[in-house]
Amino acid sequence: MKLIVPLALVMVVGFILAAGCTETTDKNTVNTSVNNTTASNTLVPSLNMTVNATATITSALVGSLKVSISGISYPLNLSVLVDNETVGTLNTTTPLYLTVSEGAHTVMVCAGSVCEQDTVTTEFGKYIVVDFSERIQKDVNFANPTAPPTARILEYYQSGDVLSVNVEFFNPSTKDHLMSAVIRSGYSYIDYSTSIKMVDSARGRVEENVGAGERTTKWLSLYFAYGHNYNYENPVIEDLQVQ
Repeated sequence: MKLIVPLALVMVVGFILAAGCTETTDKNTVNTSVNNTTASNTLVPSLNMTVNATATITSALVGSLKVSISGISYPLNLSVLVDNETVGTLNTTTPLYLTVSEGAHTVMVCAGSVCEQDTVTTEFGKYIVVDFSERIQKDVNFANPTAPPTARILEYYQSGDVLSVNVEFFNPSTKDHLMSAVIRSGYSYIDYSTSIKMVDSARGRVEENVGAGERTTKWLSLYFAYGHNYNYENPVIEDLQVQ
């Protein structure tokens, strides 16, 4: 009997220790799982921050732009606007160099109240040049406040026996004026009744009230004699009156 009791005690202690070992192993497994989840969640904000930084750098790309005029004599500086905001001035000897964001932009060069504009598209790493020489040359007389009121023919086209002429009036002075112009065009044609080639000219007068420092356009119709096979000369301003 003395030998049986110690053996029972040893068996009970063995079961207790075995149970203790099993419980300890389960706790370690749970802790490892929690720690892995925490580490995974910690990485997510870091990835988002990297994407946002890349987007910011892309939106800040800029392109180079040169605005110039040349070949004309003009005593005053001309204002330069980009997207309706004044960005500087230029003249025939000093162009304007700009750095603007990528994309489409409206560039304007203004001589007094007269402005010419163009649309450009800038890209990163590209150098864009826009020259307003020819367009500003046409506006020099109008932009100069000491120049007299004048007019010019902008365009014209023929349709049948009618020649349509678009006349532009300039009034750079500080006073309003009633301006009128006589437009003439010589032409030849074949007379329908006689089949003889005839030579003639068509004239017409156009007038317009033009405010101080303004310009305006008006269409005029010149009527040819009844016939066919018309050949006409470029229309000209034969007479200009300013009141």
